[in-house]
Amino acid sequence: MFQSFEVTARPEQGPPRLQALRDVMIAGGLDGFLVPRADAHQGEYVAAHDDRLAWLTGFTGSAGFCVVLRDKAGVFIDGRYRTQVKSQVADVFTPVPWPEVSLGQWLLEQVPQGARVGFDAWLHTPGQIEQAREALGGGGIELVPCANLVDAVWADQPDPPMQPAKVHPLEFAGESHAAKCGRLGQTLKDAGHTCAVITLPDSLNWLLNIRGADIPRNPVAHGFGVLHSDGTVDLFMADAKLAEVRSHLGDAVRLHAPEDFLPHLATLKGPVRLDKQSVPVIVAEALGSKAVWGDDPCALPRACKNDAEIAGSAAAHLRDGAALCETLAWLDAQPVGSLSETLVVTALENSRRTDNALQDISFETIAGTGPNGAIMHYRVTEDTDARLQDGHLLVLDSGGQYLDGTTDITRTIPIGTPPQEAREAFTRVLSGMIAMSMLRWPVGLSGGHIEAIGRMPLWLAGQDFDHGLGHGVGAYLSVHEGPQRLSKISTVPLQPGMILSNEPGYYREGAFGIRIENLLVVEAAPSLPGGDDHRAMLHWRTLSFAPIDRRLIVPEMLQQDHRAWLNSYHAQVADKIGPRVSPVTKLWLDAATKPL
Repeated sequence: MFQSFEVTARPEQGPPRLQALRDVMIAGGLDGFLVPRADAHQGEYVAAHDDRLAWLTGFTGSAGFCVVLRDKAGVFIDGRYRTQVKSQVADVFTPVPWPEVSLGQWLLEQVPQGARVGFDAWLHTPGQIEQAREALGGGGIELVPCANLVDAVWADQPDPPMQPAKVHPLEFAGESHAAKCGRLGQTLKDAGHTCAVITLPDSLNWLLNIRGADIPRNPVAHGFGVLHSDGTVDLFMADAKLAEVRSHLGDAVRLHAPEDFLPHLATLKGPVRLDKQSVPVIVAEALGSKAVWGDDPCALPRACKNDAEIAGSAAAHLRDGAALCETLAWLDAQPVGSLSETLVVTALENSRRTDNALQDISFETIAGTGPNGAIMHYRVTEDTDARLQDGHLLVLDSGGQYLDGTTDITRTIPIGTPPQEAREAFTRVLSGMIAMSMLRWPVGLSGGHIEAIGRMPLWLAGQDFDHGLGHGVGAYLSVHEGPQRLSKISTVPLQPGMILSNEPGYYREGAFGIRIENLLVVEAAPSLPGGDDHRAMLHWRTLSFAPIDRRLIVPEMLQQDHRAWLNSYHAQVADKIGPRVSPVTKLWLDAATKPL
């Protein structure tokens, strides 16, 4: 099994760890210390060595931070985790709604003038620290770079990851790393920049057409890079990771030890491009006046998939959809009350593992039944494993990391007879998901411009959900990829080749959760009769194929065009997935995809 059900959050461990941290903090003359969920590479996901926030607090969400003060410790969490955090942290930690309450605002309320709050300059970006300092204004509170205090008290901290890097084949990458480096080097030259520092793992791995296993569920190798305007690269990566990729990288990629990264920055001639939102503070400080702010040169090209990456993703989704259907058919055949969440997770992983291209799952499978379904990023453990009982809904959110693509799909399944209010909420969620799937929009709009389309049916009923409508997805890379998002705060224009999730939901704490998710790719939309010939438009092509449970739909609540979309989608599921499944599952699939 890729996934384990080990209990990782133990609230009782928090108080002694917090006290140990406070002891070294006070001994160092500090009034506070920031503990982010971050590493030196500033990716979304961290290795066990860097999971300091979870070690200290017990909170295992993918975003957030803790501010430890002498008399209080605030755990800052966004809307996705406000139910989850209640069960994971001890009462010595105070959950703080973020970003509604900012770090600077909270510090002004909690500490006196003259307070000194420490932070590790490897674990925060200049954008984060600048924003906090601006909010503090003239409050007399100082943010002070210092050694990492968690590392000082974490006696059994795991070693840094040292998994070997591997070559990502050209047939899946679609472009050689030499061509990528040359192309992006030219963009630096055109901008008047001598080079750019790259710390994000998915950017560096995409640029060099390599993959790794330094982060669970994310096929990346840790390292730092400097891309020069002549297309050459200085790569700072542990020698133990390089055996399989040396010859692939070639002479244009100069290899260095990671400990030489900071000294090397001093030798660079400016202007050196840094992304304020993704490099560590210490990198900006090392470069000083030579640094100029600009976007990570890999971010947008990585997001706009080429033909090979899109074709690989589409192929992976078909195989992944067949695996999911095998599990859904098996699930439907079991007596109500006979299964638990872990049995469903195990069955689904076993279905996926029949594919030799599977390298890992793309995240810990979310299988939440009844009240657990209302925990948006629920992870089942030995302690929380619940039975699937009559009247429950099961939220099943999962994906695979295949050599040719990364998948992420969610279906909500009724167990026995679902309550009417849940069916009505499900139909609203489905209406929003279909409305987004059908959308055409003018070139130049961002996810922030169109995200409300997927929420409107819920809004009209006085309901909503506390996560974005969708996130970017990589090509055998991170399942959460920027800069593209379907989010209220997204300002990045959507472009052809971008892959995003479309996943509206609804969550009734203590009762049930609902989420429906497909992955979509942005494409140029064909012109329509009577349309403006001069107005370029975009639309979606759906990549995910698996039935949406008809038993949860209230048919009279669906608009006619939405019903037509659903019937067309289910016909495609039957056509594309039917030949890939077993005879028994084919019978189930035929019934599950009948027209509504």
